[in-house]
Amino acid sequence: MELNIGKNLSEVRSRIANAARRVARSPESIHLIAVSKTHPTEVIMAAVDAGQLIFGENRIQEAKPKIAALPARLRWHLIGHLQSNKVRLALPSFELIHGVDSLELLADIDRVAGELGLFPRILLQVNVSGEASKFGFAPAKLLNSVEEIVRFDRLQIDGLMTIPPLAPSAEFSRKYFAALRELRDRLGQQYRFQLPELSMGMSNDFEVAIEEGATMVRVGTAIFGPRASR
Repeated sequence: MELNIGKNLSEVRSRIANAARRVARSPESIHLIAVSKTHPTEVIMAAVDAGQLIFGENRIQEAKPKIAALPARLRWHLIGHLQSNKVRLALPSFELIHGVDSLELLADIDRVAGELGLFPRILLQVNVSGEASKFGFAPAKLLNSVEEIVRFDRLQIDGLMTIPPLAPSAEFSRKYFAALRELRDRLGQQYRFQLPELSMGMSNDFEVAIEEGATMVRVGTAIFGPRASR
C-alpha cells in the first residue's frame, strides 16, 4: 500500500508539473491537496512518508480523530460543505475552508471567529454551472455581494472554489474552470477584490483545471485509489 501510494503521488505530481509547463506556469505555484476522506490514518501516513503534507477532508467528525493522531506538521483543509452548526468545531482544526457558499455562513464564521480569537482563511464556493444540486454563490450574486463580504473583517478570503458537473471527459469541465478564473479576474479588476487562489480540479480533470489557472487541485482517487466505504 505504501509503495503504491508513493508511486501514485509521484505520478500525480508529474502530471501537475507537465500541465503547468504546457501553459508556461511554475509547477510550484500549484498546491496539491490529497483528499483523504474515508481513508484511515495508516493510509494517510503512507502519503506523508512520500512527502505529502496537505490533506483535504469532507466531514469534521471524521477528520478530527485523524488530525489528533497524525503528525502536527500536517496541514488540513475542509473541502466539504460546512454547516452553520459545525463552524465552531471546524475553525480550530483547518487552515483553509474551501466551501463557504452564502452570506449567512460568512456571518456565522465571522462571529464565531471573533469569539475564538481566530482569523480563518476561506474560499468562496461558486456554482458556475447553475446546477440545482450544487452549493455555492451564483456568479451574479457574488458580484453583487462584494460590499457585504468585505465587511467581515475577521475573514481572510483567499480565493474561489468550484465543482463542475459530472462529465464523461475532462475537457468538458474546461469552460467551468475558465468561467471561475474570469469571475476572479473581474472581481479584481472591477471591484479591487483580490482573490489569488483558485481551488478547482479533481482526479478526473485536474490537468485541465491547471491549464485554466487552478492554484489548488483536490485529488483523492488518483492517489489513494477508490474511496473506502464508511
